[in-house]
Amino acid sequence: MKILTAEQIKKGDRYTIEHEPVFSIQLMERAAEACVTWISENCKNHRNFAIFCGNGNNGGDGFAIARMLYQKGFDIDVFTNSKAKFSSDAQINFRELKEISGISIKEFKEVRDYRFDSRTVIIDALFGTGLSRPLEDEFKELVEFLNNTHNIKISIDLPSGLFADAVSPEGAVIFKADYTLSFQLWKKTFFHPETGKYAGKVRILDINISEEYIAEAETENYVVNDKAVKQIFRPREEFSHKGTYGKVIIVGGSIGKMGAAVLAARAALKTGAGLTFALAPKCGCDILQISNPEAMFIEGGTDVIDHIEVDENAVCGIGPGLGTDPKTAKAFLAFLKEYSQPLILDADALNIISQDPKNIKLIPKESIITPHPKEFERLFGPTGNSFKRVERAITKAREHHIYIVLKDHRTQIISPAGKVFYNITGNSGLAKGGSGDILTGIIASFSAQNYTPEEAAVLGVWFHGRAADSASEKYSKESMLPTDVIHEFGNVFEELNSLAVKAL
Repeated sequence: MKILTAEQIKKGDRYTIEHEPVFSIQLMERAAEACVTWISENCKNHRNFAIFCGNGNNGGDGFAIARMLYQKGFDIDVFTNSKAKFSSDAQINFRELKEISGISIKEFKEVRDYRFDSRTVIIDALFGTGLSRPLEDEFKELVEFLNNTHNIKISIDLPSGLFADAVSPEGAVIFKADYTLSFQLWKKTFFHPETGKYAGKVRILDINISEEYIAEAETENYVVNDKAVKQIFRPREEFSHKGTYGKVIIVGGSIGKMGAAVLAARAALKTGAGLTFALAPKCGCDILQISNPEAMFIEGGTDVIDHIEVDENAVCGIGPGLGTDPKTAKAFLAFLKEYSQPLILDADALNIISQDPKNIKLIPKESIITPHPKEFERLFGPTGNSFKRVERAITKAREHHIYIVLKDHRTQIISPAGKVFYNITGNSGLAKGGSGDILTGIIASFSAQNYTPEEAAVLGVWFHGRAADSASEKYSKESMLPTDVIHEFGNVFEELNSLAVKAL
């Protein structure tokens, strides 16, 4: 699924109006109907809605939502500035609303005297994507007041005060929604930690914006959803053997950190690699052999890895529990100088590389690196915010012809061509040591199975997150462990195979 800018989305509305054809007021009606369907299905235990409407088209959506919810039997109070100059479609819906005697229309300033009981839901239809500057004066005070209430809050299209494509200025006041009902396509702002936290749980509602327009719209930003993954995944062939699915070598482990290598190797095994090896210090042999009897052991040193020799026909995932001992660093950098095949690099492999900026040039082309924000900063310098971090990653991926997996709540995969793929699976239960080691094993395994680097990274990140979502349902985000995530791999493969069958 494409991610378009706010300006492109406006053009999509205009294109739909002109080519369907449909009147703009009818498109607004569609949007309101989609919202009301979701609200009535998910807010059955709430009877009263306080709907805050601006004077633009987002306010027009709010007026239409108010009318439709009232017709479904909910109690409705609408807050607006009745003396404002409304957009033409908002004005039409406002006139219709005033004709309904059962709906109370109040001025914004009356909100402080309003009784918000426990069954009242607040709906924000003040600005949506129509905002081009931070909230000021009356609206700033209003949103600050609403944010301090304890009611469920729903934003229509976009939380008021939030920009669709950029970080809001420091200190800006933004409506903090529990849910955001947005239309047709995801917006970039939903994926970044500085901005996405205001949107709560995002639900994308289909309002039939022109498919032709969306198909032709140019973008380098995409959402990794089920449809995208279905196009990548290849079911296992019946007439095949272990050589069909490649060879993975996990290079890692050190005293006290052998578990990281165990997790990475197990993840590679459980995601279908034909052969899996663990190259680790001799001190970890028993641990690795007992924990992962299906994997083979390669000795890379006594207490730390001090030499790396691997089959160039294998895919190497290097870094889990590797440590940064000087002997290990020396051996790893010497290996990089001689090795030319793509690698999967994470954790201490990246920390060793970051010790000297010149080392980055040693990373083989087409490699996949998987830094978390701090590791990325060590490699490429501070950026100020996650939007700028993505921009820096695009530059560096192009410069070094590598794939960068920026691990975050909404992990981004950046290709050398400048494409950015935002993943929407996964949850905060992955914020535990060992989760990244699993991801290294998954991506290495898919790479060994002849997925392209882009496919392996995109599918691997999605798969990792989907397994984590399944684990969180069973064990909770707080209690789930990386090993619990691995236990869910079979369920994710069942889902993928089911999607593949439906595609026939």
